[in-house]
Amino acid sequence: MRHFFTILNHEIRMLLVNTSTYLAAVVFLFVMGFIFTFLLEVYSEAAQETSPAYDFFRLFLGFAVFIIVPLTTMKSFSEERRSGTLETLLTTPVSTTEVVLGKYSAAYLVYLLLWGSTAGLFYLLHHFAADPRLLDRGTLIGGYVYIAVSGLLFVAIGVFASALARNQAVALVVALALLFLLIFGTKLSLGTQFMQLAALRPVRDALDYAQVFQHLDDFSRGIIDTRHLFFYFTGTALTLILTVLGLEAKLLHN
Repeated sequence: MRHFFTILNHEIRMLLVNTSTYLAAVVFLFVMGFIFTFLLEVYSEAAQETSPAYDFFRLFLGFAVFIIVPLTTMKSFSEERRSGTLETLLTTPVSTTEVVLGKYSAAYLVYLLLWGSTAGLFYLLHHFAADPRLLDRGTLIGGYVYIAVSGLLFVAIGVFASALARNQAVALVVALALLFLLIFGTKLSLGTQFMQLAALRPVRDALDYAQVFQHLDDFSRGIIDTRHLFFYFTGTALTLILTVLGLEAKLLHN
């Protein structure tokens, strides 16, 4: 892994000069700032059962993740393949694993940086709000921990999609589709009548275990379930392994 940090530094520099990174940042911060303002208006008009942070983080799964992940990962490998430099990179004295981990780590750090910037919204709320009930620190900390943990898998999916595609547009669409299946597909499939069959109970249990909205609810209440951590850590590892195998298979095919 001696080349890992060299690749990581290079990828971070490339992301920082990439137009799509700043596009993702501008769109993301604008949308999240607008949503945060809307939530504060709702809470100022009538009392709510939950804190603004709880609804803010739920919107992360419902909307924001579909902006930030594809836009920061779609160029990871698809641009290398389009320009014809991927084969050259993989045939240098650098392992495929080092390349995948370097690109993945750079995208994940940018992901954390963008989400970390939203902490300023809650700082402003803490500084100017007269009602401390608007800022539930337990929900706030749990929400950011969930963002960091779930982001491991979400970014890995984006990098995997980029490794499958030959251009950025296809990588973006594939990433969106995979994220939609993970975030909404499990819940939608559990609501079908077909899944209520007794013979499919093990499948129902597996899909229920993978419901990311339930994971967020637990984290927001301060419940750090090791099963949730296992889900994201193993999911991330498997996705990255598939990315490595996919790239090596393409290299052998070429």
